[in-house]
This record gives sequence, C-alpha cells and structure tokens, in this order.
Amino acid sequence: MKRFLGCIIFLFAIQTNAQDYHENLKAIRSSEANMALRQMMNTINANTANYDVKYHRLDLNVNPAVSQISGEITTYFEANEAMTEITFDLADNMTVTQVLQRGASLSFVQNTDDELVITLPTTQAQGILDSLSVIYSGNPISSGFGSFEQTTHNGDPIMWTLSEPYGAKGWWPCKQDLIDKIDSIDVLVTTPEFNSSNETYVVASNGLEISQVVENSEKTTRFKHRHPIPAYLIAFAVTNYEVYSHTVPNNGNPFDIINYVYPESLVTAQTSTEITVDIMDIFTDLFEEYPFSDEKYGHAQFGWGGGMEHTTISFMGGFSRGLIAHELAHQWFGNKITCGSWKDIWLNEGFATYLAALVIEDLDGEANFKSWRQQSINSITSQPDGAVYLTDQDTTIVERIFSGRLSYSKGAMVLHMLRRKLGDTPFYQGLQDYLDTPALAFDFAKTEDFIDVMELSTGEILDEFFNDWIYNEGYPSYTVNWDQNGNQLELLVSQTQSHLSVSFFEAGVPIRVIGTLGETLDIILDHTNNNQQFFETINFTVQEVLLDPDYHLISKNNTVTLSDLEFEFNEDISVYPNPTSSVIHILKPEQLEIESIKIYNSLGQLLVQSKWSSQIDLNEIASGLLFLQIKAGDKTINKRVIKN
Repeated sequence: MKRFLGCIIFLFAIQTNAQDYHENLKAIRSSEANMALRQMMNTINANTANYDVKYHRLDLNVNPAVSQISGEITTYFEANEAMTEITFDLADNMTVTQVLQRGASLSFVQNTDDELVITLPTTQAQGILDSLSVIYSGNPISSGFGSFEQTTHNGDPIMWTLSEPYGAKGWWPCKQDLIDKIDSIDVLVTTPEFNSSNETYVVASNGLEISQVVENSEKTTRFKHRHPIPAYLIAFAVTNYEVYSHTVPNNGNPFDIINYVYPESLVTAQTSTEITVDIMDIFTDLFEEYPFSDEKYGHAQFGWGGGMEHTTISFMGGFSRGLIAHELAHQWFGNKITCGSWKDIWLNEGFATYLAALVIEDLDGEANFKSWRQQSINSITSQPDGAVYLTDQDTTIVERIFSGRLSYSKGAMVLHMLRRKLGDTPFYQGLQDYLDTPALAFDFAKTEDFIDVMELSTGEILDEFFNDWIYNEGYPSYTVNWDQNGNQLELLVSQTQSHLSVSFFEAGVPIRVIGTLGETLDIILDHTNNNQQFFETINFTVQEVLLDPDYHLISKNNTVTLSDLEFEFNEDISVYPNPTSSVIHILKPEQLEIESIKIYNSLGQLLVQSKWSSQIDLNEIASGLLFLQIKAGDKTINKRVIKN
C-alpha cells in the first residue's frame, strides 16, 4: 500500500456565515498543529514494515467510570518478506498477558520503545497469510488531547478514544505507521449494561452496528467496517447516549445518519444535526455518493472542544453547521482518499476548507460566498511568500504544516481558481474522476496524482497553473490602464509578483466594465505575458473598469487607471502610410530593439504575428480598423491603422 504520514482533521465550532468561519480558522489550525506536534515526535516504526495488516478484530472490555481497558486483538497479516517475528506498536505501560496462535502460546517481549515483539513458531514465508491474538490490559495514558479519555459530562461517566495518526498504540496493539490501511475490522465493546443512575450505556464506533448482546449485566456491542482504514481512524466512545437518526434518501438507496448525543444536549442537537442531510446531498450531487453508504454516517458527542472525522463517524464537541460540513467533507477527501505525505496536506485541508465554502455558496448564496473569498484572499496575501506544497524542511515545522494561510485558505482558493479556469462541469467531473480512480480510491494520493487525474479528465495542460499556485510562492499585483475609442475598449495589463519563485502568473483576470448609464459587462482576460494589450468591443460609454470585483483571483495591490494609451506609447514609433491599402512601414529609433509585432482586428482576433520587420504586407487582411501591438523589452507600443 502507498505511503502516508497522516492528516488529522480537528475543528473548533464554525458558524454558518463566512465571517465566523474565518474568525475560527485560526483556532482550527492551531488545534490541528498542537495535535501534530505530538504526532511528529513519534517516528514511523521500521520494525513493522515486514507485514501487511489485512484484518483486525478488537474485542474490548471497558467501564466508562474507570480508566482501564482490557481485551483481545486478533490480527490477520500477510508477510512482505520471510519473517520469524512480528512487531506491534503498543505503549509500554500496557501489559500483555498472552499471545495465542491457533490455541498455542507464543513467546513475546515488550520494550521501552513501545513495541510488542512476538516470536513466530516457524518462519512465515513471503506472501503467506496468518493470524494471532494478543490478550492485554492496562490504564492507557491520555495524550492530553484525548487518545484515550475517561471523564464525565453532566456528572455521567464517558469514555472515548481519539488516536490521531500515532495515538492508537496508547490503547491497543496495532501497526500505526499509516503506510498500511487495514482492509476490514470488527469492533466489539463490552461494558456494564447500566451506569450508576441505571441509565443504559451506549457504544458508538466505526461501521455498521451488528448486534447488542446482554449477558450477566454486561452488554457487548459489535460493529463491522468493511472498507480500508488506518489505525488512527479506529475509535469508540461510550456513555449514556441518546440515539436518533436522520435518513439520507440517496437516490433510492437510503442510509442513516446516526447521532449519539448527551441526554442534556438532545433537544438542541436534534435541531442542529438535521442540516447534515442537506450537506450530504450537496456533496453527493457535486462529487459522488457518500463512500460508506453501505454502512452509515454518524456523529458521537464527546468531551473535547472540536471534532475528529473518524471513518463513518465523526466525534463532535458541538454541532455547528460549519463543523458538520468540514468533518463530513473529509469522508471523501481525507478518509476515502488520504493525503500521501505532510507535503500534500492541502489535499485534505484545502479540499475540506473549500467544500465547507461550497456549503456557504449553496445554502447562503453568492454574497456570503463572495465574502468568504474576500476574507480568504486577505489572509493569503497578508504575507508575500509561502507555497501550498511543503518542502522537506517545512514538514519538520508544525506551524508550517498546519498553516491556515497556506494549507487551508490558499489551498481552497487554488481549487476555486481551478474551477474558474476549467468551468464548473469539467472541474466537478475531474474531482469525480479523482475520487473514482482505482489506484487512489480508498488509498492515498500525492499532489502529482491529483494533477495527473485532472489533466487526463479535462484534456488541459495544468503544469503552469500548479507550478505557479501550488509549488511556488506568492501572488500577483496588477496594473490595468484602459482607454475607449468608439466601441473599442483597449486595456493594457501588467503584473508584478510578490515572490521571486514565480516570474509570471498566467491567469484569467476578471474585469468588470461599467457604463455611464449603469450598464455592466464581465470579461475574463487571458493574461499570458506582461504588458499585454487587449481589445474588447463595448457598445456603451465606459465610466469605470474594475479588476476582480468579486474576488475570484488571489492578488493584492491592484490599480486600474484611465489612460491616453495612444499618447503614452506612440512617442518613439511611427507607422505609415495610414490609412493604407496594402503595405505599412514601421520607423523606430535605431537603439530600440523590437521583439515581436502582432496585428489584431477590431474583434480582438490575432491576424499577424511576426518578428521585427520594418515593412508588413496587409494585402491578405480585410479592410477595417487594425491594432498593432509592438513588443519592445518590458514596453508594449500600440498603434491603430486603417486598412482601405
């Protein structure tokens, strides 16, 4: 299976509108950065690389009133090479009492490197599948963020896990290096049937609940999950939950959104979680059916101030719409396809941020979506540097990995600009193809994988776009000079860059032309070189020209000026005869080096493109008004010629 360094999704409560969403983004990023700090202190265990996990059965015994766990973990594993021992990750404060293989006890040792090393009875050959069971118990040490927590809510006991990429070993023997998704799991949790107030204990976990069996005042709840899952996304929670469901119609194949909430939160939660069905419908319509619709989606309330998107069930500290949207988005972008390394974290965070913004667009309208874009751009351009894609050095700095400005906001806005570049239909089809690519679905992806899929799907060459906006740094600033001559609007567009890594940002520049009587015309200028001239036919008198008034383009410090372009650029060049019936001659100063000459008609169509020549034959060109664009270094000289 493909490499993965883990991407966690934790959120503080996000409100409905764009303003509140951005105000909370710092808290979201800070929370995830704090989580990652502890993750990065745990390196991948090379001693677990000699096998591939196929299946886990977690048979656990807990009492939510006591910080203790015991259980039996059965693992099916395939040898990647001939092996005489197998190593699991397990915190050294947990106690293993026995390891069994087909009824026979195996020898084992636990060490201070948080390893359980088991000696196999014979050499297991490469490609051979086998299994064993580990019986263990202990008092898991909490990470401080909840890898294993036993506490109370409203005086009632609650227990939950929140493993992050490297916290699973704190409460069960596993392989948690994240290069190995487990093909399927069963989770059985045995608890007392009732708490001290004679309220029923209810368990929430991954996948589909299969059964509840009560025996001798104990209840065993079994869940099964039959999709690939990394160890850090396996979780359970148990308390005196109230349980209710919303049904997703899912085009005739309904499934449930199952909500596990505190009794004291039931009334407000029932109102707040209804929106999940609408958000599910939005994402399904835009992308594809919910990836785990054969099982469930759900929320389980827990005692932390944010959320965690465990596969098929998000543990929630609250039920704001933005939190619901962000966690649900990760079921596609994060759980079905997971970022392949810390460098590619925008494939999780940028996507989830943009999907939450798409909910704003759909439910709140364009004005609120525009406000979200404006605030995003303000954040992105608050500093002149920074790439979405991380360097090796960047991955050692937690604050950089979880940069709200880059991994979240810029990643999301790059997706928006890609959508504008491609158009809605090709953009969403590309994302659907990405989610459906066999090599990526229910596995991992890197940025180059995403680019490859989008190019194949759309037929577009996107290297320049992603080099500028993902791999390199900064943003452009634009200067637009405009002039109107009759029904022709002439625009001269130049650009500077905030960072040296990009020499020029090729982009579609949105322009809005406003007339003296309130007329408006929106156009997109395909800006491919500096000091580029554009000609647009305008059937009204122009009063004002605006650059990107709706905030679709990452840029800053833009200026738009009404200029006498003819006077400004005609000083050094003369063209004659004008009008002409056949040939024009171009006279220039001897020291002026001209790189190219382009001739456009009044519709802005390019008719002639050539290197410097003092004479140009116009015999094959139709009569009418022509525009000469003469490129000389960083200056563009423009002339009008009438062809008889």
